[in-house]
Amino acid sequence: MENVKTAKRFDVRRLVFTALMAALSIVLAEFLGFKVPVMPSFMTFDFSDVPAMLASLTMGPVSGVFVCLVKNIFGCFTTKTGCVGELSNFILSACLVLPAGLITHKSANTLRAVIGGISGAVFMALVSIVSNYFLVFPAYSVAMPIEVIVGTYQKILPSVDSLMDCLLIFNMPFTFVKGIIAALVSIVLYKKLRPVFNSIYR
Repeated sequence: MENVKTAKRFDVRRLVFTALMAALSIVLAEFLGFKVPVMPSFMTFDFSDVPAMLASLTMGPVSGVFVCLVKNIFGCFTTKTGCVGELSNFILSACLVLPAGLITHKSANTLRAVIGGISGAVFMALVSIVSNYFLVFPAYSVAMPIEVIVGTYQKILPSVDSLMDCLLIFNMPFTFVKGIIAALVSIVLYKKLRPVFNSIYR
C-alpha cells in the first residue's frame, strides 16, 4: 500500500514539474525569441528547448517530448505559419530531447548528460535536413513557392541554387548550434539545481 502511495506521489510531482517546464517553454518561445542576422528572417533563435531538456534529463524522455508538444500546441493559437513552423519545431525539439533523456535519465551524471546533449544536437541537425526537405518546406510552398524560399537564402549567399544547398549550408548548422546551446545551458542548470530535481524522486 505504501508503495502505491509513493508511486502516486511521484506521478503527481512528475506531472507538476513537467507542466511547469511546459509553461516556461511557452514563455521563452513566445516572448524571448529573436532573429539571427545572418539567417533568413523566418529562422529565429530562442531558449524554449532548455525546459524540455531539463524535463527529459530529470523526468525522462516522455516528459521532455510532452513539453515540446504542449509548447507547440500553444504556439498554433498565435501561429503565422499555419502551424507548419510549430510542426517543424516539435519534430526537431523532440529529436533533441529524446536521446538526451534516454542516455541520461536512468543513470544521471555530468558525462552522460554531455553525451546525451551532443547526441541530441547531432540527431536534431540530421533530421532537420529530412524533415525540412520532404515535409516542412513542401508545406510552406503552398503559400510560398520553393523558388521564392530559396531566393531568401540567395539574398544572403547568392551562390546557393537549390533547396538542399540551403538546408546544408544554413539550416543544419543553425539547428546544430541551437541544439548544442540548449544542451549546454540545460546541463549547467541541471548541475546547479540537481538537489532540487533529486528531491522530486523522494
